[in-house]
Amino acid sequence: MITFQRASKAAIKWASFATLKLRAATGAKARYSCPACKGDVVGFFRYGDNARWGCPACGASPRQRLVCHLLDSGQLTVPKGASVLHIAPNEAGLVSRFAAQAADYVPADLHPDVYDLPGVVAMDLMQMDLQDRFDIIYASHVMEHVEDDACVLSNMFTALKPGGEAWLIVPLWDRPTEDGHMGMSQRERERRFGQWDHVRQYGADFAERIRNGGFVLDTVAARDLAPDLQQKHALDDVIFRARKPA
Repeated sequence: MITFQRASKAAIKWASFATLKLRAATGAKARYSCPACKGDVVGFFRYGDNARWGCPACGASPRQRLVCHLLDSGQLTVPKGASVLHIAPNEAGLVSRFAAQAADYVPADLHPDVYDLPGVVAMDLMQMDLQDRFDIIYASHVMEHVEDDACVLSNMFTALKPGGEAWLIVPLWDRPTEDGHMGMSQRERERRFGQWDHVRQYGADFAERIRNGGFVLDTVAARDLAPDLQQKHALDDVIFRARKPA
């Protein structure tokens, strides 16, 4: 569905991207770097309200750059010989890192045909029926799309091995979580939740939903990193690190 909001965001994004390309071509100094592709860049292009959103070299978003940095620095780790479930694996830099570090890497999505990545399997998280299968489940900007997030959290808990972790990232605002439903029109969902295919907007109380699913939770946030590091890589977002008790 094409709306004025979507068209406006896309136009501003591409104008910002073109400006960065022009600056680079005319000799602007590359003062920043992208942890996803390891490239030095003159800046990051705008998307929506975030003026420093995307890497002009690889397209990585602030959350993708954050996870790549945390993996490379050892603040997040994939255990040796691990089994990793990567939901919605359209993420710059992360597919290669997970595939390289995991003995068993499973990219999956409800609509696997939209990916160029080979081996993506069809998976409905609300119907997932696996037990003690994965060491890591990674789902970035997925939970706001599912109709019943309690069901999905329960299925993830069951699918993780004891001691396994789900790394979850969701769009956040500064108010309590607001739920919608699949019966809402696409325009109404875009108006309330910022995107036509979202069924809720999460607040910080997402943490309680995770704990209610039986997980032990801690968070890793870009704001807790050194300010110069945040600035250099334009890092943002919060990772909800949910562990299934051993």
